[in-house]
Amino acid sequence: MAARTSRGAGSAGRWRAPEKPRPPAALELADLDERGLTDEASFQRRGFFDLDLSGQYAEAVEFTQCRFRGADLSGARLDGATVTDCLFEQTNLANLRAEKSAMNRVRVATARMTGLHWINGALRDVTVSQCRLDLSSFRFTDFTRVVFDGCNLTRADFQQADLTGARFTDCDLSGAQFSQATLTGTRFTNCDLAGIGGVTSMAGAIVAGADLTALSYTLATALGIEIER
Repeated sequence: MAARTSRGAGSAGRWRAPEKPRPPAALELADLDERGLTDEASFQRRGFFDLDLSGQYAEAVEFTQCRFRGADLSGARLDGATVTDCLFEQTNLANLRAEKSAMNRVRVATARMTGLHWINGALRDVTVSQCRLDLSSFRFTDFTRVVFDGCNLTRADFQQADLTGARFTDCDLSGAQFSQATLTGTRFTNCDLAGIGGVTSMAGAIVAGADLTALSYTLATALGIEIER
């Protein structure tokens, strides 16, 4: 992956909603033999329905115009993966680990993603809704037109991520870590921000007024300010 560069305030001003995945005209059911996922495998217009892919390891796998429903990828490792125009529904992605991987035009809904590690990667035109993402990690990852809606992100790790193109709505971010992250133009609406780490990195973020109370206490603590009651 190319060296990361901060996109800054200019990109924040041009933010727009994520593009939707481009579905295929028809899907074929994925037919994996006993080898499961293999390095550099390419899947196009496949339906991964109720398949157990847990604990598998493969590099440089490509998924294009695929749909995952009821699939289990928990504990899998997919380094250098590319996921494009895909839809994940009621899928188990808990403790999945992916480094230098990318999602492009992807929607994830009602998925279990506890402990997911998406490190040093990229998310572009991605919508994640009603998902459990506690203890997940997106360190060093770039976000471009990404929305988290109604997600549990408690103690999630966004250290040194570029969140310029991210929106968080109705999310629980209590205890999340934002140290050295870029948040210029990142928007938080109706979110729980209690006890977040790296609060001094939130310069340029846009926070709804109703969310400021918990954030102000965290900021005061970080700056060594004593609040008299």
